[in-house]
Amino acid sequence: MALNRDIEKWEPEDPGFWESTGKAVANRNLWISIPSLAMGFAIWIMWGMVAAQMLNLGFPFTETELFTLAAIAGLTGATLRIPASFMIRIAGGRNTIFLTTALLIIPALGAGLALQSKETPLWVFQVLAFLSGIGGGNFACSMSNISGFYPKSKQGLGLGLNAGLGNFGVTFMQILIPLVMTVGVFGMIAGDAMVLERASGTLIGRIDAGTETWIQNAGFVWLVFLIPLCLACWFGMNNLRTITPDPGHPLVAFGKILGLYGIGFLAAGIGLYLFLPSPVGLGVLNMWLALPLIILLTLGFMRLLPGKVGAGIQAQYAIFRDRHTWSMTVLYIATFGSFIGFSAALPLSIEVLFGNMMVDGERIANPDAPSALTYAWMGPFVGALIRPVGGWLSDKVGGSIVTQIITLIMLVAAIVVGYVMMLAYQSASPNDYFFAFIALFILLFAASGIGNGSTFRTIGVVFDQQTKGPVLGWTSAVAAYGAFIAPRVMGEQIQAGTPQVAMYGFAAFYALCLVVNWWFYLRADAYIKNP
Repeated sequence: MALNRDIEKWEPEDPGFWESTGKAVANRNLWISIPSLAMGFAIWIMWGMVAAQMLNLGFPFTETELFTLAAIAGLTGATLRIPASFMIRIAGGRNTIFLTTALLIIPALGAGLALQSKETPLWVFQVLAFLSGIGGGNFACSMSNISGFYPKSKQGLGLGLNAGLGNFGVTFMQILIPLVMTVGVFGMIAGDAMVLERASGTLIGRIDAGTETWIQNAGFVWLVFLIPLCLACWFGMNNLRTITPDPGHPLVAFGKILGLYGIGFLAAGIGLYLFLPSPVGLGVLNMWLALPLIILLTLGFMRLLPGKVGAGIQAQYAIFRDRHTWSMTVLYIATFGSFIGFSAALPLSIEVLFGNMMVDGERIANPDAPSALTYAWMGPFVGALIRPVGGWLSDKVGGSIVTQIITLIMLVAAIVVGYVMMLAYQSASPNDYFFAFIALFILLFAASGIGNGSTFRTIGVVFDQQTKGPVLGWTSAVAAYGAFIAPRVMGEQIQAGTPQVAMYGFAAFYALCLVVNWWFYLRADAYIKNP
């Protein structure tokens, strides 16, 4: 079967077709999809790490402003997932994954240029964080695409590999960025080094204040991977005509994709303008009003699209009449929302929470503070590594049982880590609590990673071939708002001196998820028993 052709016949549920043709084609598309998705995650979530190093370098921004960079990228990425979840059906998998991967070059190159100077104004970084949301949006179309290639019996493993190894983009970023910032790897092209005002770190050790660093490499380094990946997407992936009957000429498909992302950007921009304080925005809406407004605007704008595109999208809106769309959305917020939210918030939380200590009622600098750039990668690494196990285990014993167990673990861990954060914040020696803090967060990441696999497996079983792609995209879109909520909530509560409140709030939500999962899938008269 030609590498760069549309596929007219695709019958993965037929064992003969799967073994003779389907498996090889599906696996080829999967192994190109995984690194492309990893790059999306890396560029989307990189602002947590970049902001932590901007703090160490003395960029002239407050801690709240730096937390907001990660939150902006999180909000935009989540919003873009809503239109991205419908892209495969109207534009084709190959066309979509190629273009959305290529678009990542814009925020990567822009970040490299902007980070060359401390004189760069805050609004430039906010715009670049806004554009980095492209990486977050890519998850929805990537998962929707891969789900169409695999039979139901392989959904847990196939989606688990794509999402789990794709999630490694977060870990890869958190390890790579600190390392590439230590050397002028791009020479004169990348500009001059800056000097650390306070100690930093990498995977291999501490970096003292006064050391030269090239923070701009955090943007430039992704170009090394993106360019060959774009070529691999174009020449190695396929459009499935059974999923996308009429993708049109590639240029027409690209227009559809850009139009859908344009809608997401418009809705996110309106919401951020109403949410962010002056001088960037009006500051008239709080987070809990801005988020539903953005979602409704996105869905409303998409309904207004003309012709076949609008008609195709409206047909897919049928998923909102299914109760399981909403139950799985809630459960996926708990799992993936936690994974991506904590990934975005943890680096700067470490710098702020342990970078200071309480002495005589005042918080002063902690000279021996652990560096976020040394430790923040551990949780996302474990969460991404274990995600395929969640899908595989759910294929064996049922997704809902796995989801119930890990949600209970997350509830208990959130309560305990909140208590530890309170003790560390109030202590004259916060380092005494760091091991417990990071160990509990690793447990949260591990549980959320398993839950990512189990919930996606459940979706693959509950919904049919035509609806599971849009449902996967929709649930991942709403859950991705965790990348906006967690940095905002954790940043606000740490600055208020009550970091435990954020974690207790997350624990309360996990308790609600236990009830939802039991009611829909585990009780005696469940709608669908342990899918």
